[in-house]
Amino acid sequence: MLLLNQATRIAGDAVRQVSKPLANVLKQRAKKSPVFRRYVCMPPAQFYHWLEVNIKMRMLGLGKPDEVAPLNEAAASELGAEMLGEFTIFLIGAGTLLLEYARQSRKEKRKEEAAEARLREIEARLDELAHHAENQKEEINIISKEMIKLPSLGILSKKDKPKS
Repeated sequence: MLLLNQATRIAGDAVRQVSKPLANVLKQRAKKSPVFRRYVCMPPAQFYHWLEVNIKMRMLGLGKPDEVAPLNEAAASELGAEMLGEFTIFLIGAGTLLLEYARQSRKEKRKEEAAEARLREIEARLDELAHHAENQKEEINIISKEMIKLPSLGILSKKDKPKS
C-alpha cells in the first residue's frame, strides 16, 4: 500500500512537471499568433480585468465603477497567456485526479465483487452442508427404525435393543 501511495505521488509530480512546460509552450504560441492572441487570450483577460476592478472597488467601499478601462493589447495578451497556462495546468491536474478516482473506483468495485463472490460461495457451501446433514438425519432415522426390528427377527437380544 505504501508503495502504491509513493507511485501515485511520483506520477502526480511527473504530470505537474510535464504540464508546466506544455503550458509555457502554449503561452509562447499564444503571444506569437495574432489570431490566437486576439480571440483566445484577450477576451478572457479583459473579462478578468473587468471583474477584478469591480470586486476591488466594491471591497474598498468605492461603489461600482461606471466604466472599466480595458487593458492595452500587450497587457491583455500577457494576462490571457498566463491564464491559458494556468488553465492548462489545472485541466491536466483535474484530468489526472479524475483518472485516479476512476482507477480507485474500479479497484474498489473489483474488491466488492470478489467479496460478494466469496459470500455466495460460502452460502452455497452452507446450503450443501445443510442438505448433507438433512440426508444424514434421514439415514439415521431409517437405521434406527431398522434396528428396532432386529430383536423381533432374532438377530439382537432384548437387552441389546436400541432405545428410541
